[in-house]
Amino acid sequence: MSVSIVASRYAKSLIELAKERNVLEEVYQDMLLFKDTADNNRGLMLALKSPVVRHEKKSGILKALFEKRVNAVSYAIFNIITKKNRESILDEIAAEFVKAYNSHQGIQKATVVTTTPLTDELRKQFTDMVATATGKTVQLAEKVDTALVGGYVLTIGDRQLDASLRSRLNELKLQLVN
Repeated sequence: MSVSIVASRYAKSLIELAKERNVLEEVYQDMLLFKDTADNNRGLMLALKSPVVRHEKKSGILKALFEKRVNAVSYAIFNIITKKNRESILDEIAAEFVKAYNSHQGIQKATVVTTTPLTDELRKQFTDMVATATGKTVQLAEKVDTALVGGYVLTIGDRQLDASLRSRLNELKLQLVN
């Protein structure tokens, strides 16, 4: 079975358990903390994915890092996953949990890449555009890329709207070459 399917199943089970115990927000924050820690600490994920490191050691690492910092439900899931020898996909489980949480809460993440920082007016226009298209609350991430020349690239989930001058110039170049 693929890692993403397994991670998704664990994440869905964790969401249901967190809702049942009324600790959904705390578990969400815990998963963000784990994701952030894993993303910023390459050594942690290398240790968790290593077949050489024993499971007791991996469990000890998770205990030292998270036992006092996370909700009991989150820590219990870390233990269960470690006992089932799935600690190597903890980062993917956390990512899937965040996706499932956003879906459950009606939140749509979108990223807009522009040549200059957005003004409040443009930010509102992009947020309204995504909200209209998806019918969800929008969390807009902004990035600046001077290589775009002009325009923007808007990414919503796995869809991308490229309204940049760079892409239009590339299209024109292809038309001229053909």
